[in-house]
Amino acid sequence: MGRVGPVVAGESSGSVVRRILLGSQLRRLRDSRGITREAAGYSIRASESKISRMELGRVSFKARDVEDLLTLYGVTDEVERDSLLGLAREANVAGWWHSYGDVLPGWFQTYIGLEGAASLIRIYEVQFVHGLLQTEAYAHAVVSRGMSGAPVAEIDRRVALRLERQKVLVSERAPSFHAVLDEAALRRPYGEREVMRTQLRHLIEMSEQPNITLQVMPFSFGGHAGESGSFTMLRFPESDLSDIVYLEQLTSALYLDKAEEVAQYEKAMTRLHHDSPGPEESRDLLRGLLQLS
Repeated sequence: MGRVGPVVAGESSGSVVRRILLGSQLRRLRDSRGITREAAGYSIRASESKISRMELGRVSFKARDVEDLLTLYGVTDEVERDSLLGLAREANVAGWWHSYGDVLPGWFQTYIGLEGAASLIRIYEVQFVHGLLQTEAYAHAVVSRGMSGAPVAEIDRRVALRLERQKVLVSERAPSFHAVLDEAALRRPYGEREVMRTQLRHLIEMSEQPNITLQVMPFSFGGHAGESGSFTMLRFPESDLSDIVYLEQLTSALYLDKAEEVAQYEKAMTRLHHDSPGPEESRDLLRGLLQLS
């Protein structure tokens, strides 16, 4: 697979984080002035929902819109204005994944940017091996089954995108990655027997990387804290950006950042880490599954 330009941690991926930071600052300024979203939208010839999307960091920013909003919010200090306008310019830098726009849902683009900018990624997965840990053959089998009847070229593009994402784990500023995989994800076959065997060997190898912690939640434990299904938690080096919980659905995704909601998932993740066998025992479980496959 060919690379789509250089992937620099904190550059194009960071643009998503900057968009969210700018949106949160604009929301803070609007709230402090007691201005409604409707009034803010009117000032930039846009709807209330557009202001909402801007404040959530879901859309790009036009310099003129940011300037008009800052004026409406009474921000006259040139240093503060220049800082926020600079943030808007940086937030509009296109990420490498935009080259895959033909096969990449808009709702997933935000996640890829956040994934690339995170300093800590924690996941619980029950259906299949997490995308960042998949081999090419396994990824092809997963995508093919999920997109039955799709053109081969489209499937290959989606697999290429997944492999490109994986480079974040070996980049210069690679995040800490802590994965808990349910035993069901390891026993559910995707592809031929050798595809699964190669995938298991790959997991063993990846689990030995210094920035990767891999645990397996075995069937033998019974019911556990992951009863709500798969989820991802992202933490960022920026102190003013809260942790985000990512919940993927069939045709969209949810991004949770309210403290009380994040706390519930933090509690579940902590229990999963505590109740699952440690990394070395989990490697032994993988080796046992490899012998059985």
